[in-house]
Amino acid sequence: MHEEPPVPNYGQPGRGVRIKEGYVLAIEPMINQGKPETETLDDGWTVVTRDGSLSAHFEHTIAVTDHGPEVLTLP
Repeated sequence: MHEEPPVPNYGQPGRGVRIKEGYVLAIEPMINQGKPETETLDDGWTVVTRDGSLSAHFEHTIAVTDHGPEVLTLP
């Protein structure tokens, strides 16, 4: 599902992976009603809020092409 290189959605601007043509990225924000801290369950996949508050998680997949970014998940 996820391929190299990992491109985290946090960190210092200008210090991460340089995005280039050919990458396909999943942008996956998680909006929490409570505190921002999360944890990953023992299945290694499920992410929940540490304080048990409600949250929403959605995703868009973006292909970086020679003409710029293309959102693949638009309806």
